[in-house]
Formats: sequence, C-alpha cells, structure tokens
Amino acid sequence: MKSVFRAGARVMVSVAALAAVSVGTSAQASDNWPSQTVKIVVPFAPGGTSDVIAREIAMRLQLSLKQTFVVDNKAGAGGVLGADSVAKSAPDGNTILLGTIATHAINPALLPKMPYKADKDFAPVILLGKISNVLLIGPGSQAKTVKDIVAAAKAKPGDITFASAGQGTSQHLSGEVFRLMTGAGLTHVPYKGSAPAIQDVMGGQVPMSFETVTVALPQIKAGKVKALAVTSAKRSAQLPDVPTLAESGVPGFDVSSWQAFYMPAGTPASTVAKFNAEVQKIVAMPEVKAKMEALGLEYTPNTPAQFAEFQKAEQAKWAKVIKDGNVKP
Repeated sequence: MKSVFRAGARVMVSVAALAAVSVGTSAQASDNWPSQTVKIVVPFAPGGTSDVIAREIAMRLQLSLKQTFVVDNKAGAGGVLGADSVAKSAPDGNTILLGTIATHAINPALLPKMPYKADKDFAPVILLGKISNVLLIGPGSQAKTVKDIVAAAKAKPGDITFASAGQGTSQHLSGEVFRLMTGAGLTHVPYKGSAPAIQDVMGGQVPMSFETVTVALPQIKAGKVKALAVTSAKRSAQLPDVPTLAESGVPGFDVSSWQAFYMPAGTPASTVAKFNAEVQKIVAMPEVKAKMEALGLEYTPNTPAQFAEFQKAEQAKWAKVIKDGNVKP
C-alpha cells in the first residue's frame, strides 16, 4: 500500500513539475517577445492613413525592439479580409492588426455575415487616435450655417443630398447620425471613395458631404469647399476656427473615425502590455506625433483595458445608429 502511495506521489510531483515548466516556458516566451519577425496586417490598400501609420510605427519598433516588423496589406471587403486573417492567426504576438472603426465597430453591425467576432476574436492593444469628419458645402451653396441646412432639409424632405466615400463608411454614418439627431430629411449619395465625392461637392453636383479632416483640409485651404462644422466632440487641431456640430446647434454630436492595434484573442497579457508600452513611447516622439497630427489623428494615452471599454461603447453606438437609421450594406 505504501508503495502505491509513493508511486502516486511521484506522479503528482511529476505532473506539478511539468505544469510549472509549461507555465515558466510560456511566461519566458512571452517575456522574450518578439523573438521572430512580426507581421502588421493593414486591411486596406497601400498609401492610405492606416498604411502610413503602420509603416511609421513598424520602422520605429524595429529600432526599439531589435526585431523585424513587416507591413502586409490585405485589402478587401471593407477591411474584413485582413482582419479575419489576424483573427485566425496564432496568439503568439507575431501577427498584429491595424484595425479601424470599420473593422471593429461598423462592419460587425452592418454586414449580415461576418467571418470573425470583433468583440471576442481579438485582444485590444491600443487606440492610436481619432480622426474627425467635417461637414462640407460647395462654394455655390446658399447655406451659411448648420441651422440653414437643417431648415432647408426639413422644408423639403429628401430633396437635399449629401455625399460620402461609400455606404457604411464613417463619413456616411456621420450623415446618418446628423439626420437622426436633427430630423433633417437628407438623402445619402454614396461614392466609390473620397476623391469623387469631394470633387462633386466642389463642382456643385451635390450640395454637401461629410469627409475626414485629412482628405478635406487641402480643399478647404484652397477655398474649393467650405467647412461648416467638425463631427468630433472637440474642435480639430487642424481646423481650430471651425466649430463642432455640438456648438452649431446639434448638442451631443460626437462622431470620429479611429485607428488601433489588435492582436489575436489569447495572446499573453504580458505581450499585449509590452506592445502597448512600446507604441506609447513611439507615438510620444515629437516627429511621430507631428506625422500623426498631419494625418488628422488625435491621440490620448490609453491602456488595453481602457481601449477595450472604448471599443465596447463604439460597437453599441454604431449598432444603434445602423438599426435606427435602417442602414443597409
């Protein structure tokens, strides 16, 4: 009987030892991150805001972490294709997503079939910044204020149109929130991108549009369009003289696009924390801060937990807007 107990004890000790080794190895692997090349997936085409941000930060990460970081553009389905590839990657910290409001807040509520669950298949790492949209009118527009637009749209429901970069974009949904909050009977005209949308506003084919500050700024400075208000809760650093919609008679209006980093769900918390801390150091660098501000990004330091709470609120917000506005993909 004693020999049986001794044998059982040896087995228990062995199992405990193996568990300790396993935990130690996992922690060590996490502490040693990154131990191999890291891929940052950008779910959009090269040259856009997401791509520029990812490449700037990847370059800095290589210098600070002494490891190779590569940017992989996987465009398609409004960001779904690239995001899904990261959701299905190993949770080892070697595959990272440059996600956006589209991949993690709008598409999950808008698209009937999603290959990933935005709230479960990812580990939120850090919110890189918000980008305000701006309400634009063409040079020939008779409207002088936001209240003028609301009054005209209520007088002739459906007659006044607004352009956007496409169905389901943050620009489009800025218009939907505006319509819901003011009761203005606006009609949406989706374009295949920002360039043709703003071109038709400049040409007078469409009286108004919602566009990102990044895209609109050169045309505003050139006098080809007029900015009536920004959609964010605070004024944009790039357009300090342009009031917010809340200041212009639509209290509580707050819409911003955003960019962020994600890792696959299950990635060790220490790896997520290490990456968050490293990115915070990088975006605090004066030269990086200046580049991000030039892109319209307004950054506030945040932890993975704070970013997770922000994402939760955004998902609830856009699900309601899409439902209430009867927005279809």
